[in-house]
Amino acid sequence: MGKTVYKKLKGSQCLRQRLILSTLASSPLLIEDIRAEDTWPGLRPHEVSLLRLLEKVCDDCVVEINETGTKLRYKPGTVMGGKNIVHDCGVSRSIGYFLEPLILVALFGKKPLSIRLKESRGAPPHGGGEVILTVPTVEKLMAVNWLDEGMLRGLEALPSLPECLLNVHIFTDHKAGPQAGKSPGYGISLVAETTSGCFILLIVQFLMHKEKLIEQGGVVDSTHQGLLFLLCALSEPDVSKIRVGKLSAYGIETLRSIIDFLSVKFDIKPDPSTGTVILRGMGCGYKNLSRKAS
Repeated sequence: MGKTVYKKLKGSQCLRQRLILSTLASSPLLIEDIRAEDTWPGLRPHEVSLLRLLEKVCDDCVVEINETGTKLRYKPGTVMGGKNIVHDCGVSRSIGYFLEPLILVALFGKKPLSIRLKESRGAPPHGGGEVILTVPTVEKLMAVNWLDEGMLRGLEALPSLPECLLNVHIFTDHKAGPQAGKSPGYGISLVAETTSGCFILLIVQFLMHKEKLIEQGGVVDSTHQGLLFLLCALSEPDVSKIRVGKLSAYGIETLRSIIDFLSVKFDIKPDPSTGTVILRGMGCGYKNLSRKAS
């Protein structure tokens, strides 16, 4: 057996994207100087939890962390998927931190994934609750031409938002007792559906009893730009065209990681007439060989 060749990186930034791409590209990863100069150096509890989660859904995955947590060796294994998997996510990060990597990795697993994620579903500080995630497997992803944002359906149902349209429906998901978690709290997430089938996350900020709606623009909101870029980069060797709002810092770092691991580069062209950005790129043609063999 030959010596393992590691891709060497530094710093704590974009750890999730690096682990996702390392796993799918079967590229061992060596990350050094992880918050080495911080008062509290090294990996955070939620980052260690994510690594343990990848160990559960992958076979022959090797994770080595030094004593200070400032150096990580990650040797990816085969994505297996599976049923009846349970993972305690802790309460230092929200459940979404773990969901995005799981969805991307599990799509290319040998078997469909069914996993129960516990603790970080509920409100802070004690969390509680759980999420059950099921992800089917695919052989490959198709390229997309997704430029049409469509017309927003509006939010007139909220009296404090009079400038929005009339045809809106707000669905509640009320839970009580243990199902609601271990800490009291409440909140609202608004997801706007457009006439072309886009779903855009709308952030409501409550400041001094005023509500401000922030529309991110594009076919996805800025929070999910990185996810969309990764899916396009992993698609068949055909050109994908997508429209997003202003590129977020997270989205830009994801594009850099995609170049580093997959050698896929997107052509970026601003559209001044709409204030959006159009990205055009050819997928790497990633195929799920494990699923095909099974």
